[in-house]
Amino acid sequence: MKRSTIQRIASAATVLALGSSALWFAIGAATPQLSGASTNAGKIAIGYENNGADPSIISVANRYFQSEMGSGVSTKLFSSGPAALSALASGALPFMCGLGFPPVISAIAQGVPLQIVFNQERYTTDAGLVVKTSSGIKSVSGLKGKSIAIVIGSQSSFELATFAALAKLSLSAVRQINMTPPEMQSAWARGSIQAAIVWDPAFDYLSTHGGRILATDASLPATATSYNICVANKNYAATHPAVARAFIRALGDGVTYLQKHHTAALSVMAKAAGISQATAKKEIAGYQIFTVANQTLTSVLGANIPASGHSGTGLSLLNNWKALKSAGTVLSASPKSVATFVNPTYAKAAG
Repeated sequence: MKRSTIQRIASAATVLALGSSALWFAIGAATPQLSGASTNAGKIAIGYENNGADPSIISVANRYFQSEMGSGVSTKLFSSGPAALSALASGALPFMCGLGFPPVISAIAQGVPLQIVFNQERYTTDAGLVVKTSSGIKSVSGLKGKSIAIVIGSQSSFELATFAALAKLSLSAVRQINMTPPEMQSAWARGSIQAAIVWDPAFDYLSTHGGRILATDASLPATATSYNICVANKNYAATHPAVARAFIRALGDGVTYLQKHHTAALSVMAKAAGISQATAKKEIAGYQIFTVANQTLTSVLGANIPASGHSGTGLSLLNNWKALKSAGTVLSASPKSVATFVNPTYAKAAG
């Protein structure tokens, strides 16, 4: 999820920062021609967030969802609204991409039947901890007694807890200030904050405007890091497994296009996301992108549902849940295993 446009905030009051405005993109001249759809999903909608430079937006822009799932499929860009959560819960919106763990956890905790069916990518150098060079803070442990800006209840709450644990720093020794990424940029420019955990483009702005990067998500283990994920309504996918497989193939088509037509892909992503090609190039370099074949790796979703609870995605989901419960942004205690919420079987069959 490109967190510049949609915050990854999990709270009991605002579950899934989603909304309901449709956005279509024209197919570029470099778009490869795919054969007719192998599956007819009928008239369904696929939700997504504008992730900037991300293979899923290639799948939207190049109409791979229609190529794989039929012409009745539409794509909807979501930004906010309880209606989107209701649509996910009812099956009216069977698939959603570009989400982080916190909103998914918040939704699951409230009984929404969601499963992670595709892990799009892992943040590496697109997010992390940055401090002002003038602050005198030279390490994570140097945050003791200092203030740090984060989006409380988002992935940054979990990142702060993990960075602090690695540095043997008590979270109680750090004052957390709740700010949105745009607010962080303004406060940074005013000199009101000295440290922040955030993601691109705010992360890039802070680090290039008098900032020093102390840590990025690349330093976090696969079981305690941030990902962009796609979820399915569990009941819908179980009833329509062929559609779920076609959905995943369409996501894979976007990854393949990026791999085989990198320069053209940068142009497609830049146009679709409303960013420059230079920005698209930088953003895509800050991800570890996963293919369809990668999904069944232990470091991604795992080989099967029982194993998924111990996968990189599953354990990171569980660890996020524990951190959000500790922070008070999720009220329900984490389950012993999250295997029921991570389903690699559709990707395995689609590969």
